[in-house]
Amino acid sequence: MMKVERIAAFCNGDHGGNPAGVVLCDALPAAADMQAVAAEVGYSETAFAERQGDAWRVRYFAPTMEVPFCGHATIALGAALSRAHGDGRFDLRLNDGIISVEGKAEGGRLFAALQSPPTRSAAAQVALVDAALTLFGLSHADLDDRLPPGLIEAGARHLLLAVGDRSSLAGMDYDLDAGADLMRRWELTTIALVHAETPQRFHTRNAFAIGAVREDPATGAAAAAFAGYLRDRGWPHGGRIEILQGDDMGIPCRLFAEIGAAAGSSIRVSGVARIMLEDADAAVGKAVAE
Repeated sequence: MMKVERIAAFCNGDHGGNPAGVVLCDALPAAADMQAVAAEVGYSETAFAERQGDAWRVRYFAPTMEVPFCGHATIALGAALSRAHGDGRFDLRLNDGIISVEGKAEGGRLFAALQSPPTRSAAAQVALVDAALTLFGLSHADLDDRLPPGLIEAGARHLLLAVGDRSSLAGMDYDLDAGADLMRRWELTTIALVHAETPQRFHTRNAFAIGAVREDPATGAAAAAFAGYLRDRGWPHGGRIEILQGDDMGIPCRLFAEIGAAAGSSIRVSGVARIMLEDADAAVGKAVAE
């Protein structure tokens, strides 16, 4: 029987946060078994980790599929590892590449920070952009010309659509099946809708239909990819950005990304984590599962 820890990542203080399952294993189970556990847990992702020498072998599963990298589940994993093994830095071996996560307890809170896989970005194809705008009921006039649509990556592939008006985020809606078809066709993990409040402060929403999840309250992988995109664009990020996500779901989350100067280099994404209490957090888990 696998013990699943339920940890919310990227919390807004003691509230909100994106719930993830974490399983620390003596040996990773068969993929089918991990998939079944992730489906039963019902969160957008569950991380499974096995100690191998000086590092941890990690795999991530959404309710319907394995994903190559998940930021919020990595933050949750960092919190779980620090609770089990003390504060420190932990090397993680993913399906494709090695990253790290730090976890620590301070002042009664858990903090974690991941170093993402390398980043890259490119212009999004016109056909993809048109299809995504139709999916969300948006038009080209709704977009922010300063941040053109892009394909952004940091361990997973996302479509970025930046909108000029915050209300476009508040009104986000789409057909789940149509969204899953589009993401599958274009090999996307999420579609990120972003609004720039200031050059260093952003509001985001992330559709994750391909994982059978309408929306992620906090998406660390997309945050890292977006930070890399800003660097590639020469955006005046000042070396650090704050991302507000989940507010429109009633699950406030806060993500922080530190951006180095080297093109394509790893992004440090950090936030607060908390152990979920079954009764108090039942509504959070239900909102994410739906």
